Amino acid sequence: MKEPRRSEPTETVSGRERLLGAAKRLIAEVGYERISTATIAREAGSSESQLVRYFGSKAGLLEAIFNASWAPLIPRIVRMVSAAPTARDAMITVLSTMIGAFHRDPELAKLFLFEGRRVRGDSAEILLTQGYREFARLVLSLIERGQREGSFSPALKVQVMGSALLGAAEGMIRDRLLAVQHNQLSALPATQVRAVFEALISGLGPRSVSDIASADAEP
Repeated sequence: MKEPRRSEPTETVSGRERLLGAAKRLIAEVGYERISTATIAREAGSSESQLVRYFGSKAGLLEAIFNASWAPLIPRIVRMVSAAPTARDAMITVLSTMIGAFHRDPELAKLFLFEGRRVRGDSAEILLTQGYREFARLVLSLIERGQREGSFSPALKVQVMGSALLGAAEGMIRDRLLAVQHNQLSALPATQVRAVFEALISGLGPRSVSDIASADAEP
């Protein structure tokens, strides 16, 4: 494996922050399984003992990267939700903001898409970070608000609609990332991403009783 370029530590950045930054870059570049804690520590100008002291393990370090990245995004999204006149408007803005944030940080997008559903240790527990859980709860609460306002169909389950919208957002993030890698970003302009979400969300609005009856008949 090619030896990564080592970043020189600075006095203005803490050892914990250097470890987070080095791990984020290296895991995105090389992959979680292929990168060692020794390499991460060396890149950060730190030591494995420091890494363990701060994060416990490589899995703990990955979780800390996600939590640190979600931390500034969640309050921003909450403010957008509060300012939006309807749940429909808020949902379009929230999902578009999520996609934009990952587009501006391709390293984080790679980790989110390809490492963020990692099984924790030897158990069957999937790594779902606190930040992602907060975001998912926010999406579900918006759907509940929309059902009360009339933006979303009350006949459809909140969890089903949330799964569909989050899945669509993740798919957009993945495809925009691939487009960047292949110099094809023009295929996924931000204006059209927003237009797609508007169409999806409109499709989840109140529907006729016959349509719902047909949907309920499905397994």
